[in-house]
Amino acid sequence: MLKYTEEHEWIQLDGEVATVGITQHATEQLGDIVFVQLPDIGAKLAKGDGAAVVESVKAASDIYAPLGGEVVEVNQAIVVDPALVNADPQGAGWFFRLKLEDIKAMDGLLDEVAYKKLTE
Repeated sequence: MLKYTEEHEWIQLDGEVATVGITQHATEQLGDIVFVQLPDIGAKLAKGDGAAVVESVKAASDIYAPLGGEVVEVNQAIVVDPALVNADPQGAGWFFRLKLEDIKAMDGLLDEVAYKKLTE
């Protein structure tokens, strides 16, 4: 199940663990990403908490937790090579994985149709 937030994060659920990243639209708005700071493994995040930071040639932006949970994995590859986020934002450019507190909360996020309307 793939969902989106109004802040341009995507979240893909696989069992109890969800992978989080930023959308293609977000990368286009940011421009070339030059730095990524990820949350610590084991960090407990509430929905809307600042979870990560990206810096681009245009601006620095917070990446928010789309739902509450515990960080169980981070993508060190994007720390080493931040351009991966621009090249493949919904694939190799993922940010972190969360063990969700409440899987049903996914229902409150945007589906692809609603997200496309938001970005038009």
